[in-house]
Amino acid sequence: MTKLSVNINKFATLRNSRGGNNPDVLKAAIDAQRFGADGITVHPRPDERHIRYSDVRAIRPVITTEFNIEGNCREKKFVDLVLEVKPHQVTLVPDETGQLTSDHGWDTHRHKDYLKEMIAVFKAAGIRTSLFVDPDIRMVEGAAETGTDRIELYTEMYARKFAAGERQTAIEPYRKAALRAKELGLGLNAGHDLDLKNLKFLKQNIPWLLEVSIGHALICDAIYLGFENTIQLYKRQLLE
Repeated sequence: MTKLSVNINKFATLRNSRGGNNPDVLKAAIDAQRFGADGITVHPRPDERHIRYSDVRAIRPVITTEFNIEGNCREKKFVDLVLEVKPHQVTLVPDETGQLTSDHGWDTHRHKDYLKEMIAVFKAAGIRTSLFVDPDIRMVEGAAETGTDRIELYTEMYARKFAAGERQTAIEPYRKAALRAKELGLGLNAGHDLDLKNLKFLKQNIPWLLEVSIGHALICDAIYLGFENTIQLYKRQLLE
């Protein structure tokens, strides 16, 4: 079964745009779980422009589903937060300071020694690790050498080509990268720009996918369709 982890950053973006606590991010996490989400994802950034570090601390003790924290391990504040909160999974993303959204994976060869060191820190604390990577076999092989438990395939290129009607061209590099990850014993996650149109095709072609993390599209759909209904619609796309 492929799990759906709901990224709730957009709730925090909306809250922060007006101040106060509306919408309530903690309630959003609890409700996402109640509505059927298999996990909750947050991606705190140094400027706290959406999810705040205090949100992460508040969410951890009140949810029983899987908790995934994404972020840049080159930021000491982020590393300290993860080690304090101890989520089920930490997804390491090579964001730059002030970056609008994640837009590339790790160069797992260039940063191999550094990633080995950081992954060992998190694994020693009992936290499963995942590396954000592009659908490049060489980068997948490099990831395996770091000791990570999983990789998360960055799916923006897939989503763009799928939307342009190029389904087979879109999926091919992802299927090849996923097969190599499977051969190497790496668990496989995916995320970025996945939606109700392209999710099922991804799952059909990579049936051993363990988890997808979806935020922006799911929250946009929820505005029109309702939060609970939208979570269930996404989960249907992941049925065997």
